[in-house]
Formats: sequence, structure tokens, C-alpha cells
Amino acid sequence: MKNLAFAGAMIASCTLASPAFAHNVRADDHAPIGVSADHTHKKGEVMFSLRYMHMEMSGNQVGTDGISNDAIVTTIPNRFAGMPMQPPTLRLVPQSMAKDMVMLGAMYSPADWITLVAMLPYSERESNITTYAGPTGSTVLGDFQTNPKGIGDISAGAIFPLLGQKPATSDTGTELNLRAVVGMPTGSINETGQTLSPMNMQMTMTMPYGMQSGSGTWDLMPALTLKQWAGKWSFGAQYAGTIRTGTNDNGYRLGDVHEGSLWASYLPAQWISLSGRVRAQSTGRIDGLNPNVMGPVQTANPDFSGGERVDLLGGVNFVATHGALAGHRLGIELGAPVYQNINGPQVTGDWMLTVGWQKAF
Repeated sequence: MKNLAFAGAMIASCTLASPAFAHNVRADDHAPIGVSADHTHKKGEVMFSLRYMHMEMSGNQVGTDGISNDAIVTTIPNRFAGMPMQPPTLRLVPQSMAKDMVMLGAMYSPADWITLVAMLPYSERESNITTYAGPTGSTVLGDFQTNPKGIGDISAGAIFPLLGQKPATSDTGTELNLRAVVGMPTGSINETGQTLSPMNMQMTMTMPYGMQSGSGTWDLMPALTLKQWAGKWSFGAQYAGTIRTGTNDNGYRLGDVHEGSLWASYLPAQWISLSGRVRAQSTGRIDGLNPNVMGPVQTANPDFSGGERVDLLGGVNFVATHGALAGHRLGIELGAPVYQNINGPQVTGDWMLTVGWQKAF
């Protein structure tokens, strides 16, 4: 957090160092940094961006209610019961999960009516799991950790301005943009890791669905974004979806994702804006089954996936208006879920952070 504060101070110092503004930009020209595909560019403009996203999860939930470790290993049936070495109930319980993602983005506008976009993600996941001894009972055997990492699914496409662009010299205006992007199956769906079995054996297993870097399918990623400015205030709304097509080479398809956001931003000064956002997300269950993902753990059962959640997020955007950092943007957004209804048992979300840099040329 010290580095973030230092970066914000640098931008602020560049902005305040001169009595006059040298660039007709506002910190709220862009949406909160957790919202992507919110704007387009004029002909010939290029923009690069770099986002870092961190998410923390802990504890387990079924529907809207929490569930204890002991209840999971004594009452939740193992989908694979009856197969060799498979106990009647779940015996491995995820305790927490952390996900870090770095997203490199690029935008280029060959004409005013279209802005080309591409995104390259790299992610690391860390899951801490407790193994219970034997086929039944509530005796803890030990803990282990898995940590898959790698390049995710690259996405590319275009954003089309459907309704105007706010003039740089104005503090009022409306924009409506349409995103048409395709996610490509470049991320791995065959990551493996070491696990501790209930029989106290170290085993190399294919990681469950949520621990893989990619979807394995070609995905449609539409979005529609509306933004409006009124003096020191600005408002926005976005729908964004991820729609899976076909089935991947391992015999399954991740659930579709539908997400809606509403936000408001206040501009106390040209170089800084403060935002509040509410995000609602619905994720479908995994369809199909990877025959290599098997075991007495909830993450191996496709039925224990998907659900609904609502997050509240607060953010701040900085933009340097002149000096060495002129045109550079820094955004920070922090949030937490206020409602989760999940097809559990699943590990539940705690909080998430997005920090991002953007620069147009």
C-alpha cells in the first residue's frame, strides 16, 4: 500500500505544480479501474494498460449459509463414491484461496467508429486444503497447498461508439459503447499438482476446474456501457457477459457469466475522482465432466460451481495533467461481497483489489 500511496502522491504533485492545467482531461473520463471496455478512442490513438487484481476467499458456504469443515466431511456425498479408493463423503476441504492476476491491455483506433482491443492475462492461484483421515469421521490428517500459474485466455475484438463521445472541453456529455470481443482458448486446462489423500499418500492429480488457467473454449464477451457526465458528477452502467461456446477437449464447459455494474463518481479536482460501485454477477454451473478430475473434494464436482453475488466497491482515479507524467492514469478499487448465494459447498469471497495504470498516445 505504501507504493500505491507514493504513486498517487507523484500524480498529485505533478498536477498541483502549475497554476494552469495543460491537458483537457478529467480523472473520471474513464470508469472505475475494475470496469473494462468502458471507452473508445479517436482515430490514430493508442492506449496501453496494466492491471493487477487480487482476490481473497475463505470459509465455505452452501446457498447463503456457512457450513463447517466437519459438516462437509460427514454429510456431503462424494460424487465418485463406489469407485476404487473413493469414500462415501467428501474428505478434502478447501480452507482458503487467493488469486492474483496481471492483465496487459492494448487499444488502437484505426477510425473514429471502431477501437480495437486485446488483453493478455497471467494468473496465479493458491489454495489451502485440509485432508481428513480415512473414509469416514472427522479426524484431521494434515494440510497441503496447490499453486498453479500461467498465461490465461487471450481476448481480442473491438469497441464501437454508439452514442457520441464527451468533448474534452466539456463537463457534460453522454457515451454509449458496445464491446464485441472473443476469448481464445490459450490458457491451460491440464494443470496438475500434489495432493494429500485421506490414506496419507502424496498424489499428483489434475487440478480442479477453478484452478485451471483457461476455459478451453472459444468465448463470446459482449458488453454495453453507458456513461454520463454532469458537472463534478459522472454516472455509469455496464452489462458484461462471458458466453461459452462448445465443449473443451477435456469434456466440459465452464458456466456462462453475466455481470451488471452501476457506479457514480465525484470530481473534487480535475486530477482525482472518487467512485462507488455496485456489481451483481451470476455464474452458471459447469456443464460436463473432466474424467481426470476425480476425488473426494467439492471442487471436483461440477454441480458445486456457479451462483450469484453482489459486491460493493469504492475507488479512486488519478490523472496527471502535465509534467513528466502527463496523461498517465492510476486507478485503485477495493471491494467486498455483501450477498452470496452459491451452489455449494464452495469457498466464499472475502475481498478484492484492482490497481491499474493507463496511458493513451
